[in-house]
Amino acid sequence: MSRTTDVAAAGPARTQLRVGRLVKAHGLKGALKLELYTDDPDGRFVPGAVFTLQVPESSPWHGETVTVREFRWMNTHPVVFLEEVEDRTAAESIVRAILWIDQDESAPAEDDAWYDHQLVGLDVVRDGVRVGRVIRVDHLPAQDLLIVRPAASDDEVLVPFVAAIVPEVDIAAGRVVVTPPAGLFEELPADAAEDELATDADATATDDASASDTPASGAPEPDGR
Repeated sequence: MSRTTDVAAAGPARTQLRVGRLVKAHGLKGALKLELYTDDPDGRFVPGAVFTLQVPESSPWHGETVTVREFRWMNTHPVVFLEEVEDRTAAESIVRAILWIDQDESAPAEDDAWYDHQLVGLDVVRDGVRVGRVIRVDHLPAQDLLIVRPAASDDEVLVPFVAAIVPEVDIAAGRVVVTPPAGLFEELPADAAEDELATDADATATDDASASDTPASGAPEPDGR
């Protein structure tokens, strides 16, 4: 399930889509392996496509754009060649950059893709009960996070925006459905926490006992006398 979102860009108001992340240099000619955030990579990474880079301010690539020279699949992995990246050294300097592209408003929307402004304000529902509201979306290199304000507090809950935890987004109904792990929206009961600690302690004791019955590497075996 792709999570394509928008971001405010500098200058005139425009919509940009986050479509990929450069994850690893590949070979000696400047190729880069991609993590895709789009359902249409062959349509997005066409020769001549220009991407805005999301990188730290300390990066030499900050404020720069890159242009696709070639996109191909290598052993099922998407790989891109960029006009500005000519060798492995340059490729390694741009690894972890996130790629954004101006949205063509006339293009059909991708499946399972939403803009930030569509998500902010949605009710968060678990087991049919409203548990909070989306107040913003954070874009991290590894994944997106829905930042949720719980219904009964002013805290913030960080919900990984992945299909296993957010299986449904219903813009028309104004809600997202979540299936979070225990403890994400509430503290675990004290007895459950104690049981978990006890289980960990038992496991540690068992490991220690097993270790005491096993000769150390290189130690002589008992001779039975």
